[in-house]
Amino acid sequence: MSEIKSLPRNDLEAALSLAGQCRLEGDLSTAESMCLDVLDLEPESQPALVLLVTVRANLLDRGLPRGIERAREVLPRLTSEYDQAYYAGFICEHQARYMLSQRGRRTGSVAWEWFQFAIEHYEDASRIAPEKLDPVLRSNSCVRLVEGNRHCAPERHELDEHGIE
Repeated sequence: MSEIKSLPRNDLEAALSLAGQCRLEGDLSTAESMCLDVLDLEPESQPALVLLVTVRANLLDRGLPRGIERAREVLPRLTSEYDQAYYAGFICEHQARYMLSQRGRRTGSVAWEWFQFAIEHYEDASRIAPEKLDPVLRSNSCVRLVEGNRHCAPERHELDEHGIE
C-alpha cells in the first residue's frame, strides 16, 4: 500500500480550491481528504477547518457512523465565535434533514429536535453577527421545512411539557 504524501506548502490555497470544487461536485470523501492534507501542514487554517466542518456536515446525509462526533470535533478549532455557532447549527440542520429522510417510528420527532437545536445555534450566530444573513436564511429554511412536513413534530409528552397545544 502506498503512503500519504505531503503537499508542497505553496499549493495549500490551490488544494483548498480543489477541495471546495470536490464538495460542490458531491465528492465529499475526496474533499475531506484534501482538507486533512492542508491541515497536516497548517493545523489552524481557518478556511480549511470551515470547509472540513462543512464537508463533514454534508456527509451526515449518508448516515455514516460517528458522523455527528466527527463534524463537531472541528468546532472548537474554529477561532470565530460566530463560526462556532453558525456551523454548530449547520451540523444540526444536516442531521435533522437526514433524520427526516428516514422512515421509522420516532424519526419525525428526532428530526424536529435537531431542527430546534439548529435554529437555536443560528439564533446565537445572529446575535453575535446581526449583519450576516446566512443564519437567518438557514433558520427560516428550517422553520419552513418543519412547518411543511406533518411528520416533523415533537412527541406528545414534549408538547405537554412546553404547554403547546
